[in-house]
Amino acid sequence: MNRIQPNNPLHGLTLEKILTRLVEHYGWQGLHDHINVNCFNNEPSIKSSLKFLRKTPWARDKVEALYIKTFC
Repeated sequence: MNRIQPNNPLHGLTLEKILTRLVEHYGWQGLHDHINVNCFNNEPSIKSSLKFLRKTPWARDKVEALYIKTFC
């Protein structure tokens, strides 16, 4: 069942799209400066970061909050 979420700024965005846009905007070092997690500092990649973020709700929440703060 599809629900319209007009007040959700992340509606329709995948975690991969969110992360990719943040990396394009801040770069890996800038992203690590905002959210201090090793996956953004130690040999970062979209694939490894997505794996970590999908398993770690608090880190995903921080990434989503930074996206909203930056682009919305």
